[in-house]
Order: sequence, then C-alpha cells, then structure tokens
Amino acid sequence: MPGLLRGVARTAVISGTATAVSNRVSRRQAGRWAEQDRERQFVYGQEAAPAAPAPAEPVPNADDMTTKIDQLKQLGDLKAQGVLTEEEFQDQKRRILA
Repeated sequence: MPGLLRGVARTAVISGTATAVSNRVSRRQAGRWAEQDRERQFVYGQEAAPAAPAPAEPVPNADDMTTKIDQLKQLGDLKAQGVLTEEEFQDQKRRILA
C-alpha cells in the first residue's frame, strides 16, 4: 500500500509540474509574439487602428415583400426539419406578416 501511495503522489507531482511549466512556456511565447507584432507595426509605420464599427443592417424598403418571403421560406424549412412546432411556426409567421 505505501508503494502505491508513493506512485500516485509521484504522478501527481510530475503532472502538476508539467502543467505549470507548460503554462509558463505558453505565456512567454504569447508575450514574444505580441512583442514581434508591435515591432512589425512600428517598422512598417502601422499603428493599431481602432476596430471599425459593424455596418448597420440595411433597412428593407421596396424589397420588403422579398425579405418576408425569404423569412417565411426559412421558417418553413425549420418546421420541416422538426425544429419548430406548429404553434411556434404559426406565431412566427404572424410576426413576419404583421
């Protein structure tokens, strides 16, 4: 029994050490890559630009009926696949057509 406990304890220590070393290596490597990226941006004169806002969804006007038909087709496909029940289908259909 003491031999078994010693083996289990040794395995736990080795596993914990390996995890700690792996995490440290990963952090160091990520830091190096970040530094290389900063150097490349400086060399090429690129500064980190703020992210552009996502474009707003177009507001349907003349194509409103086409949009509704597409939504109804998708809704029908979901019902055919069994994702929506009949009640859910009817409710969503009313919302689209309203």
